[in-house]
Amino acid sequence: MEFSIIKSKTHTIQGNKVILDFDLAVLYEVETRVLKQAVRRNLKRFPEDFMFQLSK
Repeated sequence: MEFSIIKSKTHTIQGNKVILDFDLAVLYEVETRVLKQAVRRNLKRFPEDFMFQLSK
């Protein structure tokens, strides 16, 4: 994967560098729901701050 592609998908939200779920799904060539399902099924493999949900 080319670094410039990843860099272009990286955003800063509340001072944190993030890649949005739909951008990450595109990079891995899976549907967003499949990516989220894989994370939910393997929560112990990810750091606590790997994923968060934005609110209004």
